[in-house]
Amino acid sequence: MATSVVHAGKKRKGADDEDHLVAKKSASLPAVAKGEDPMAALAMARHEFGEHGGVNMSIEASATFTVMEPDTMRRMFSGELGPDRDFFIYSRHFNPTVLNLSRQMAALEGTEAAYCTSSGMSAISAALLQLCSSGDHIVASRTLYGGTHALLTHFFPRTCNITTSFVDIKDLDMVDGAIIEGRTKVLYFEAIANPVLSVANVPELCRVAHDKGLTVVVDNTFAPMVMSPAKLGADVVVHSISKFISGGADIIAGAVCGPAKLVNSMMDLHQGALMLLGPTMNPKVAFELSERIPHLGLRMKEHCRRALEYATRMKKLGLKVIYPGLEGHPDHTVLKSIANLDYGFGGLLCLDMGTEEKANRLMNLLQNSTQFGFMAVSLGYYETLMSCSGSSTSSEMNAEEKALAGISPGLVRMSVGYSGTLEQRWSQFEKALSRMQG
Repeated sequence: MATSVVHAGKKRKGADDEDHLVAKKSASLPAVAKGEDPMAALAMARHEFGEHGGVNMSIEASATFTVMEPDTMRRMFSGELGPDRDFFIYSRHFNPTVLNLSRQMAALEGTEAAYCTSSGMSAISAALLQLCSSGDHIVASRTLYGGTHALLTHFFPRTCNITTSFVDIKDLDMVDGAIIEGRTKVLYFEAIANPVLSVANVPELCRVAHDKGLTVVVDNTFAPMVMSPAKLGADVVVHSISKFISGGADIIAGAVCGPAKLVNSMMDLHQGALMLLGPTMNPKVAFELSERIPHLGLRMKEHCRRALEYATRMKKLGLKVIYPGLEGHPDHTVLKSIANLDYGFGGLLCLDMGTEEKANRLMNLLQNSTQFGFMAVSLGYYETLMSCSGSSTSSEMNAEEKALAGISPGLVRMSVGYSGTLEQRWSQFEKALSRMQG
């Protein structure tokens, strides 16, 4: 494992320092073979020791950085010297602590490079704005997080003259037919869709897009560790780190993972979307997140194990449950064929209660009578979080758009936690269900 110690007042030198994930030429991240365990890839990522030899890295909280020679600043602004050689200008541009978290994210997703941002939406917005210009066109899945859908439907056309056609990504002919030669630049979709948990056939979608010269951008927020879109052909992977990767429901953050050329272009002093729009991650946040990523694999396995067990039991009770780990789910075979081994099928499940009234009644009992979980948006927390998607996280969509996306009024999205014992939590669920039916 490559390691590096930073000593006060010195610039690192030597061969081991060429593995920065954002480099002027390219990144020399060890190649991640298709199918390699993401935990193994993380273990091979460079470990940054603290300034005085601490096992944890130091937090570089400085907004600006000094140089030893006057000419060095000119060379940094001209692009001759950069973070690949430990030369930093300003923390909106590059920050060493944020860069370390970015290396971890690149290792996790098996990409050349990555950079972390202040939110998931800023990562999505910046990536698409870097890849598209005025007059360009995007093809996107019709089933997306409500905020992303609003960005593509309303904000981009109004402010940037970037338009989007929404398609059923399971229909490859429909995807292909929506591509406008010379105008369409990006195919965008979620690996596992929010909130209906449909699974994207990433290799096939990449084949269709790449045949027409498109860049494939995949939101993998719902499936870190479970799926590795870049290994399946995707060009760019975006994340809301606020969810499973953070795991504490206490941090808002995002990431763009992809080729070093793209990430470098996003940080360009004159044309970079991240540099110029400024969705900068606080280095103290980056430090906290870098300490949580090593546990992500263990957490995801338990999220997924419990989700599958709950979904199986709910189905036996006759409930209308949606979970891609169930053999009856229409995308079960696809997910099984492209998922990483041993991580399961995702930490979310959906219960379709038919009406919003029934959905709300169930959630009320689950939280306020039996303490099964909490009514809250977001996901990836150690407690179970529940929301009625149609009136919350997908409320930006109109009735027709929700119907096309398969979001019923009574759809309850559950992010399955791992606190307490499985049997304890299941007993709480059964009690709530019994009271609802009584």
